[in-house]
Amino acid sequence: MITRRSLLALAVVPVAGALLAPFASVADEMAKMKVYTQDGVAIRGADPVAYFAQNAFVQGDASHALEWGGATWHFASAENKATFMADPKTYAPQFGGYCAYAASKGALADGDPEAWTIHNGKLYLNFSKNVRTIWLEDRDANIALAEANWPTLSMQN
Repeated sequence: MITRRSLLALAVVPVAGALLAPFASVADEMAKMKVYTQDGVAIRGADPVAYFAQNAFVQGDASHALEWGGATWHFASAENKATFMADPKTYAPQFGGYCAYAASKGALADGDPEAWTIHNGKLYLNFSKNVRTIWLEDRDANIALAEANWPTLSMQN
């Protein structure tokens, strides 16, 4: 028998699911995230916010560290750490900090935080400055290829 209480309960379930869905998708995304690390530290300890704020590679400091995406991220200041915490997807490098050119070729390679580019508001790292030069020759096509390859690459161990 259907009662008013059971109808109310049925009405609440989709609403609760819709409210919790963004949190579930963030948790799912975090579980699937692949970030290039050395000894658990992302992008060799570089401050990802400094690329945007100072237009420069700046080494972060372990005293301003946080855990995100299964890695430890270092920042040059508490302010940069707070900025990252407010919107980490804006500041984290594309392809988890792996080399964007290698990803365009369907492979994973270390990203060097000194071989960086910001394009269309996104941070990209390459294996070396020489590789970055090659990647930049056809940057947009390389980004498109890397984006197509990333779902498979991000699942590799």
